[in-house]
Amino acid sequence: MTSYPFASALVTGASSGIGEVIAGMLADSGVATVVVARRADRLESLAERRRGIEVLVADLATDDGQAAVVARITDEQRAIDLVVNNAGFGTSGDFHQLDPDRLAEEIEVNVAALTRLSQAALSVMVPRERGWLLNVSSFASFQPAPHLAVYAATKAYVTSLTESLHEEAKPSGVHVTALCPGLTHTEFQRVSNTQHYSNDYPSIAWTSVDDVARTGLDGVVANKALVVPGAQYKVMSAVTNMTPRWLRRKASAQVRRN
Repeated sequence: MTSYPFASALVTGASSGIGEVIAGMLADSGVATVVVARRADRLESLAERRRGIEVLVADLATDDGQAAVVARITDEQRAIDLVVNNAGFGTSGDFHQLDPDRLAEEIEVNVAALTRLSQAALSVMVPRERGWLLNVSSFASFQPAPHLAVYAATKAYVTSLTESLHEEAKPSGVHVTALCPGLTHTEFQRVSNTQHYSNDYPSIAWTSVDDVARTGLDGVVANKALVVPGAQYKVMSAVTNMTPRWLRRKASAQVRRN
């Protein structure tokens, strides 16, 4: 059992995938954990399987849902030490053919909600000079992603915002980290209509959800600005940083075209 420096946590997007695994790891380590998602049945099932789970049903695409989570984060009578902004989704396809309402909701969840919850977290953590904020971004944030354009753009925002907040919060002792996983088998592929990725990319390109979750938690404890799970993605990240943007753009387009 891993020991963490936080006694309490709140995890969004906890009904499946990375968020569910992070919530499980925290609960198994004795961290009182608030799990947030739209699907009450999934959260209740998680609470039944593990001790110390508090369920908060909220739709982060709505103002009411965001306000409910902000209220829980800022409740000093039930202080939250760690906030994990994991909720998010993607949309694949040619940009001009996609549903504009879905894209607006994607931006609302991936960008607006994450920003609002990050601000709420730091508004209580910085004054008390203690706290941890883990924002789940993506390896897609490091380069353009034709046919997954809005998702990559939202994650570029998440990575940039989180790096800025990391530096802002550092003097107060608050840890802020962006988790940037590559391909990981979760419900993301079904929701974003990218199930074909399983056939398009070899097994070596995929990271396990357990490794991603563990890397994120270890990274925020260590107060790393960015963490990239998987040796293959660490190498790719280093190469990406040395590659001109025009070449990254062309390569990304070619990969998705094939």
